[in-house]
Amino acid sequence: MVSPFSFHRARWGAALGVLLTALSLQASTTAVVSGRSEVVATFKQMGVSVEGRFQRFEGDIRFDPAAPEAASAMLVIDTASFDLGLPDYNAEVRKPEWFDSAAHPQARFSADGLKPLGDQRFRADGTLTLKGKTTPLSADLTVTEGDGYRRFEGEVTIDRTHYGIGDDAWDGVVDDAVRVHFRIAQAFD
Repeated sequence: MVSPFSFHRARWGAALGVLLTALSLQASTTAVVSGRSEVVATFKQMGVSVEGRFQRFEGDIRFDPAAPEAASAMLVIDTASFDLGLPDYNAEVRKPEWFDSAAHPQARFSADGLKPLGDQRFRADGTLTLKGKTTPLSADLTVTEGDGYRRFEGEVTIDRTHYGIGDDAWDGVVDDAVRVHFRIAQAFD
């Protein structure tokens, strides 16, 4: 014979399981879909705008529209994948004076929580680790959904000299400010 306590415990356990499953579907951690994402860096060299794209990156995002403060993200970028369009330039930026890709093959951005700014806009406060240096970084972004994907899109400007990117010979030739535009997609149901 099943005791009333066992019956209620089983019922509560089943209800809790259903609730946790529903919550995990809403705010599950989902891998970045790199084929639908991009990370682009733009800077000026001798006053001329230059754009490069990171070809390889991966990451995970946890986001529930009903609880953006509980969001989290990790994006890992292969620094050797930075593509300026010419093999000689690509080889140059992998050298120790620039990304030093042999010693620092990855850049990482991680954030916990999103601050709502209204109209599907948020601020992600996190850290950027680049060329061995970790610093706080905030990025404003917009979250949109469509075609089975959620997209996180925004832009942030960093100072390349803060991370030891480029040597003194390039001061005055390459601007210190680098604008990084990102569009990160994740699949969802």
